[in-house]
Amino acid sequence: MSIITNKSVLVWLNSLSIRNKTIDKIMKQVPELTDLWYSSSDAIYSLNDINTEIKDRLINYRNEDYLKRLFYNFEKQNIDVVTVFDKNYPDRLHYICDSPKVLYVKGSLTEDDNLSIAIVGSRKTTSYGKWATEKFAEELVDLGVTIVSGLALGIDAIAHRKALEKKGRTIGVLGNGIDIVYPNTNKALFEEIPKNGAIISEFFLGTPPLSYNFPQRNRIISGLSLGVIVIEAKEKSGSLITAHHALEQGKEVFALPGNINSIFSKGTNKLIKDGAKLIMDIEDVVEEIHELQEKLSNKRRVELDYDQFSSSEVKVLETMKEGPIHADNIAVNTGIDISTINSILTILELKGVIKEIGGSIFTLST
Repeated sequence: MSIITNKSVLVWLNSLSIRNKTIDKIMKQVPELTDLWYSSSDAIYSLNDINTEIKDRLINYRNEDYLKRLFYNFEKQNIDVVTVFDKNYPDRLHYICDSPKVLYVKGSLTEDDNLSIAIVGSRKTTSYGKWATEKFAEELVDLGVTIVSGLALGIDAIAHRKALEKKGRTIGVLGNGIDIVYPNTNKALFEEIPKNGAIISEFFLGTPPLSYNFPQRNRIISGLSLGVIVIEAKEKSGSLITAHHALEQGKEVFALPGNINSIFSKGTNKLIKDGAKLIMDIEDVVEEIHELQEKLSNKRRVELDYDQFSSSEVKVLETMKEGPIHADNIAVNTGIDISTINSILTILELKGVIKEIGGSIFTLST
């Protein structure tokens, strides 16, 4: 069987450092990439809107032995290659600007990863940032959410580690070749993540962690996710680039408020000022992500043992399954008068199963 397939030619183009947008231009003119491999020099030089230097590369580096060595090396290093031609290519990435044509993967990408939230933040972090990262990562994993981040120091590493501790899935997106451990202090994470998630990179093997690679990889972090949580960020931060990519992609952006005197909260506070959703607890995320609402409702339904409550209390609890609700609406939905509702709410608060989040609005506390 020939090694020359649309997929292998696409990987070959990626190995020659030909950018996604240039590949798009080639594919519009040569829909079957195998035809490119067998094209004459004249046919390649006749391609429109392609740099001559790139055309030279296409002609001079067609070598089947080279291609075989590439795929042998992937197999040897246990690297899976996922392209836009493959069924397990993440569907959301098809629709982002500058969509990556090739992903190098250690671990696995599964359907469970369709329910993903990114958690990103500063490489240097505070105890407050660490606490918040662990809190949200743990609560999201409890809902079956895959945690996506950039495998950097600080917030990223904390988010990945907490997901693994809770036996959840996590995806790390690199700004370098997948065969390079960077930063080296995260070596343990590089080894653990593929066991229950994936490490991915669009950069060919051996690509060093150059500074301009990281803003590029951030569009993939947001692209994989339903929303992006920014925990701590300076005024100029890669995390803010991820947030801006998310906004361009139509994703939800959440930001943790912080002390106005902290340099690590200047970026997140500015995001909130500019319209990002301020988050204080998991409900703030859930109410903006439709896919999480049913998950949280089902989780709470399982956790609540209705045998310990009166029939009236059960009616009240049932009204809160879909999220926070005002006491007046509880009365309307249950048909119980408001004075009795207020008494029931007080009892349920004392039992610790609900909480008031302000203005007579109540939610389940489990």
